[in-house]
Amino acid sequence: MRLCLLFCFLCLMAPIGYSQRPGPPGPKGDKGDPGSMGLNGMPGPPGERGIKGYRGLSGAPGARGVPGVPGPWGVPGAPGPPGAAVMCGQDPFESVGQDIEALQKSVAKLDLAINYDFVRRAGQKYFVSYKDRGSFSRALEFCSQRGLELALPQNEDENNILTQVFGEIDKRAWISVNNKKAEGNFETDMKNRPLTFTKWGEGQPDRSIEDTGCTMLSENGVWRVTRECYLNAYIICQL
Repeated sequence: MRLCLLFCFLCLMAPIGYSQRPGPPGPKGDKGDPGSMGLNGMPGPPGERGIKGYRGLSGAPGARGVPGVPGPWGVPGAPGPPGAAVMCGQDPFESVGQDIEALQKSVAKLDLAINYDFVRRAGQKYFVSYKDRGSFSRALEFCSQRGLELALPQNEDENNILTQVFGEIDKRAWISVNNKKAEGNFETDMKNRPLTFTKWGEGQPDRSIEDTGCTMLSENGVWRVTRECYLNAYIICQL
C-alpha cells in the first residue's frame, strides 16, 4: 500500500517540473576567522662558512701618553780610568785639546764603520766588510777607493777577530802582505812597512812562489801564500 502511494506521489511531481539534478552554486560566504598558529618547523642544516674578509686599514696612531713617573736612581758606575798626566809646565788646555781631537777621530771612524755589514773593533782600529768576496787585486782596489787599507792583523787578538767574518763554507780572507819581493820575501805589508806580527802556517810562506803569490788568512787563523790570486776570498778593510 505504501509503495503504491509513493509511486503515485512521484507521478504527480513529474508533470509539475521538479528535477533531481543539483541547482547552481549559491553566493560566496563571509571569510572565516584565521586559524591558530601552526607548530614551528624543524631548523634547517647550517650554511657553509663565508670567506674571510680582508684586513682593514690601520687606524691613526693615538695621542702620546703622559710621561711616566721617573724611576729610582741607578747604582753608581765604576770609577773611570785616570786622566792623562800633565807634565809640570805643560799647558793643561793643550792636553784637553789633544784628548778632544783623539775623541773626534774615534767618532769619525765609528760613523764610517757602522755603514758596513761586518764591523769589529780592535783597540783604536776597526775592521769592516760588506762580506763581499773577490780576487786579491779587487780587494786592494775596493779598500783603496774608500780611503782604507786592506786588513792586516797586528797581534793574536786582531788575527782572531778577522776570522769572525768567515761563513759556513768559505773560510779565507785576503790580508795586506807584500807579494812583490823578487825572492818571495814576505816581510812587509803592501806599503812596505815591516811586519810586526805573523802567523804563518806550516811550510809557509812558500818561498818558491815569489812575485805571483798573494797572502790570505785561512781557517784556524793561519796565514798562507797562494799563486791563485784570482780566488774569491773575503774582502776586509781596516780604518
